[in-house]
Amino acid sequence: MPEGYQVIARRWRPKQFDEIVGQEHIVRTLKNAITQNRLAHAYLFVGPRGTGKTTTARILAKALNCEGGPSVAPDDSSPLCQAIMNGSCLGVIEIDGATNNSVDSIRALREECQSAPAQGCKFKIYIIDEIHMLSGGAFNALLKTLEEPPPHVKFIFATTESQKVPATIISRCQRFEFRPIPDAQIAAKLGLIAKAEGIKTDPAALQSIARLAQGGMRDAQSILDQLISFCGATIKDQDVLDVYGLASAAQVTALARAVAAGDYPALVKQVDELAEAGRDLNRVLGDLEAAIREALLDAVRAHGSTERLGLPVRSDSLLRILETLHAGEHAVRGGLNERVNFEVLVLQAAEQGRTRAIDSLIHDLAEISAGLPQDAGQKKINPSPVAESVRATESAPPIQDSTLSSVPEPPTVNRQPETSSIPPLSTRILSTKTLPEALPPSPQQSAIIDQQSPDDAYARLPASTRHILETDFRAKLLGLRQIPPERLK
Repeated sequence: MPEGYQVIARRWRPKQFDEIVGQEHIVRTLKNAITQNRLAHAYLFVGPRGTGKTTTARILAKALNCEGGPSVAPDDSSPLCQAIMNGSCLGVIEIDGATNNSVDSIRALREECQSAPAQGCKFKIYIIDEIHMLSGGAFNALLKTLEEPPPHVKFIFATTESQKVPATIISRCQRFEFRPIPDAQIAAKLGLIAKAEGIKTDPAALQSIARLAQGGMRDAQSILDQLISFCGATIKDQDVLDVYGLASAAQVTALARAVAAGDYPALVKQVDELAEAGRDLNRVLGDLEAAIREALLDAVRAHGSTERLGLPVRSDSLLRILETLHAGEHAVRGGLNERVNFEVLVLQAAEQGRTRAIDSLIHDLAEISAGLPQDAGQKKINPSPVAESVRATESAPPIQDSTLSSVPEPPTVNRQPETSSIPPLSTRILSTKTLPEALPPSPQQSAIIDQQSPDDAYARLPASTRHILETDFRAKLLGLRQIPPERLK
């Protein structure tokens, strides 16, 4: 390694607003604030690691203190701008909130604020990184100064955990949300860096690096630096997979297809191959969840089903699979045997994908019943009188106990012993032998009922009737048939 070597993440650190990648909304707001002279006295930069919070703070400090500024395009060749970017400017003070988190540190800061900026700067700018690490007393000591600082003082705070910053601090700042950088933008930036460094890269390798970085440009540049040391002047996708234990896109797709299809032998075989190849099963699980999620979104857009995984899969099945994988993340990450836990988890997900919700079954049965034969010469299934009596209860007068007691009991009925004081449906309403055969329903009623399957007809009953049948009578539907209301009086 040459003497004085700097890693890629430092050498390729942005120096101008236009060089910041993936944070266009923040760049636009800050540039407009400088142009329109609407500068706030305190800024709060919030976002994941490696997304440009500290870099943006330095660029903003440079834009405010540069010669002839404030300017959205400061001169990088000036000594003042160079001092600000390398952290040696006396007018721009960078403070680590993790180590300077006491009340005494904040008191010293309050006293320093009163002095004028040094080294020809227009503003004295305090950049406090990881501000959420300050103690409660330190936050309280900062409140008054933060709300009404001297005119020459600006505060720029950066944090990865905004929920730990008191609301009293947040309310005194302009808050900027730094987003995770999209993989495509990370890969494009890495391609430019590799070309400038004289490194040949496989586009698939750059995509794998971007996937590893999880939205952080600094992480991606550090990974690229490590791979250059490992591979030399040429980086291929397989090199990235071997060094970081990633599964290839084809392997992840095959695993997702096996889970969706419930192919248990294929699942066991693929898990064995991944484990023997030394792949990081935690990362494989994350990639598998991402693949299932993409298939789920595709199914939602297609109104219920997708073939993104190579076979038709319903959205409810994909949702159950994704929920199972998410619930098992902790077991895979913190369990004693990562391989066993991962294997059990994917098998459970496949099993959950094969189950069916009752509402989807009813929907499918209703669709099937709509296609049953309707011609008079074809065979039909007549519903039983028991279920028909249930339909009549919605419009008939209430049944009195004296009426029920007069109904003759069928001679032969197979009964199960009752475990509750609630009589079965056959003794509380009507049995299958109770209705006279000479009182058939009207032709119009029969035509309507015969065109429905029992499940479809049951689904058409009012919710109150279904509730009574299921809770009070614990009834099992055998069929539906219309009864004249006068027969129930």
